[in-house]
Amino acid sequence: MVFVWFVLAAVVTVYAAMKLSSYADVISTKTAMGGLLVGTLLLAGATSLPEVTTSLSAVLIGNNDIAIGNVLGSNLFNVFILACFDLYYRKRKLFLQASNDHLYTAGLGLLLTLLVMTALILRLDFTIIGIGLDSLLIAIIYVVGIVVIGRISKNNQTVEPVESHEPIDKTASNFTMTVRHAVIGFIIAAIVIMGAGTVLSIMGDQIAVITGLGSSFIGSFLVAATTSLPEAVSVFVALRLKNINLAMGSILGSNIFNMLILAGSDVIYREGAIIASVSDSHLLTAIGVTVLSIIAIWAVLMKKATSTIKYMLPSILIVIVYFTTSYLIFINS
Repeated sequence: MVFVWFVLAAVVTVYAAMKLSSYADVISTKTAMGGLLVGTLLLAGATSLPEVTTSLSAVLIGNNDIAIGNVLGSNLFNVFILACFDLYYRKRKLFLQASNDHLYTAGLGLLLTLLVMTALILRLDFTIIGIGLDSLLIAIIYVVGIVVIGRISKNNQTVEPVESHEPIDKTASNFTMTVRHAVIGFIIAAIVIMGAGTVLSIMGDQIAVITGLGSSFIGSFLVAATTSLPEAVSVFVALRLKNINLAMGSILGSNIFNMLILAGSDVIYREGAIIASVSDSHLLTAIGVTVLSIIAIWAVLMKKATSTIKYMLPSILIVIVYFTTSYLIFINS
């Protein structure tokens, strides 16, 4: 029965994520926000709702490894998703078409990951009003970073190239849909994703328990992959709509939003700094996320590729690093 619920939740999540991306595409094209900002803030936050419920509930039941592993593992899986779609759509050269403004989001994600890495190494169990100092720094840097990215995006806002969107084949319903309709639909789809994504993660956890895998691996790989399903579907739909900035913003925005979830988990955990209480194996995941983030930044900066093979190199490296990191997490969990 667990597997049946898992499949049903996955189907509902996929459908809701498809609708979510369609509504986000309407909002990005019919408002002044644009694909980058809608993807980084709205779509990223909505598709990360399963991570919110999973991590917070994991802390409440006393499994901090699931909470932290879910966040870091989701970030690892998100960049892997982006690389897989880039390889699939290699002729379009997605990274080369993406706005350079995504570098600010990627840079913020890299900074937050390095902060988590440092916290995992130092293990400072120092709290302020019951919240770990490292988590407070993560929250502050996130808020400041989002404000800066929002201002930069508005200052550098330009009209997206025509090639980044389907002509009129976005279907008549999307083309004539009002912004109000899109916003309401977006909110409903986000609520459905939160519910279905939560069921998905709970069932995934139960399946993992049946198999006898460790909590660190469960959080960093299985649960992280299932809670990242909305991001995968959202990116796929955004790319089909040829809204590359929406797809890129969704992944990179989810990665920084997930770090805020980590800080929020520390608010729920009342026995010290949450990062100081988890397994050392999470350091491997953090290192993996750092390496993948650097490669992704390199891919966006690499504006000239003499051949398809040279262009594909960053995405191929991301896939290799992802599976290598997952294996190392498995044998050390």
